Amino acid sequence: MLKELEQYENLGTPAFFAELFNQLHGAELPWTSSHVRGYFYNRIVDDNSVFDGCLTLVEAIGAVTIDSGGNITLNPSLVPMLVNERYLANKLLEMLLAVVKEDEIFHEIFCPKNLSYDIIYKLIQIDGSAFRFRYASFRQLLVSFEFLYPHPEKSIRKYIVNSRYKKLFDQQILPEIRQRKLGIEELEALLERKQIYGEQAESYALEYERKRLAKHSSLGNVELISGYDVAAGYDLISYEDESSTELDRFIEVKSFSGTPSFHWSRNEIDVSRLKGKRYFLYLINRDEMANSTYVPTIIQNPYDEVLSDDSWTKRVDSYFIIKN
Repeated sequence: MLKELEQYENLGTPAFFAELFNQLHGAELPWTSSHVRGYFYNRIVDDNSVFDGCLTLVEAIGAVTIDSGGNITLNPSLVPMLVNERYLANKLLEMLLAVVKEDEIFHEIFCPKNLSYDIIYKLIQIDGSAFRFRYASFRQLLVSFEFLYPHPEKSIRKYIVNSRYKKLFDQQILPEIRQRKLGIEELEALLERKQIYGEQAESYALEYERKRLAKHSSLGNVELISGYDVAAGYDLISYEDESSTELDRFIEVKSFSGTPSFHWSRNEIDVSRLKGKRYFLYLINRDEMANSTYVPTIIQNPYDEVLSDDSWTKRVDSYFIIKN
């Protein structure tokens, strides 16, 4: 879908679609694309006078149908939304994401290397360069619908995912991103083991932290960021205690069975070194998670406490090799 849309300058705004759909709904006779062009000729809506890709977009997401004669019919499910532009925008955005989440180009844009988590603003962010010039109209569409907005720090060339749509992002987009993080062969081999075990352990750690900090006034800020920011070096942001006023506990979650063991990436080690006593390893025995009295093994400052402790056996299981 996005490949087809890249040729257009403007894909529309909520105000444009609200006006268009009200005209379609109220018309005595069916409209065609000629009627739409005539109605908006020399019109300016949201500082735009070109609406070349708007019909193509709404047809692609099922908001309208266009028959062989060119007659445009509004999707009946949108009629109740016409009373309020915001209701309509939310519904159209939901329809859009349901379609583009299957689009390969969308996942080239919203891929792990382009996503990160802003711990200051506590929001998901995406590099502005992810859209490139080719998909600038799609980026502008998401901005127009307030799904994205420019980072508050103008020097940071990123876009923030509006917190109003975080739940929609988590439901529609994040599962696809998680699945595509692994290659096809890796996915087949590891889906039933490493990925599922890791996600279960992360969810367990999140609930553990929420119980530990039950009386904290900003408990909602305790969050898993592993799905948004693969380069962070930790999975979970939390508070040291109930009196903490800023997110000051950075938790990397590791799942194991039997004897505590885990793989620790170079990036995670580097972040552990930088964070020092604010970095924690939560080692979670997946065989014990169902036990209500189970407490995970928690290691503060593992850069010192693990790497310098001879009771932990370290084994190199891969090398990065380059010819001099």
